[in-house]
Amino acid sequence: MAVESDESGDDARLPRTKRLEQEGEIAADYLEELLEIADLDGDLDMDVEGDRATVSIVGANLPQLVGDKGEVLEALQELTRLAVYRETGERSRLMLDVSGHRAARRTALEAQAASVVAQVKESGESVSLDPMSPFERKVVHDAVAAAGLNSESEGVEPRRYVVVLPA
Repeated sequence: MAVESDESGDDARLPRTKRLEQEGEIAADYLEELLEIADLDGDLDMDVEGDRATVSIVGANLPQLVGDKGEVLEALQELTRLAVYRETGERSRLMLDVSGHRAARRTALEAQAASVVAQVKESGESVSLDPMSPFERKVVHDAVAAAGLNSESEGVEPRRYVVVLPA
């Protein structure tokens, strides 16, 4: 689907938002069907946050769709992204949350990052964190940058981790 826009940027913004809304709708349809097949309860919330569509399954506690460490949620997100790709022909950066798992994890990671930033500022030495998913690493990198320090990812998936560096 080709989208034309003028040079002002305003018209270019609208098609991007519409495209993200379309991704959310495709993802919600896919997930709704999956919930129905699995005979699971849950409502779907769709939104556009920044440069990505977000879909949340809410209103039910669904630990079986999250997994012990979020691994089922990660896999379900990838399957949902593939469903969007199948319909649009474009790679999706869609973010999926189930029962508030990602939101709670984000809050915990931001607190952990703040603690590590304080430790690095006090000691002047870098600190390596435990391996994390790409989502978790991004949250930590963003929190570290907001606190005025730098960080980098090291290692190889699935053991990739964040190192917080002194100023």
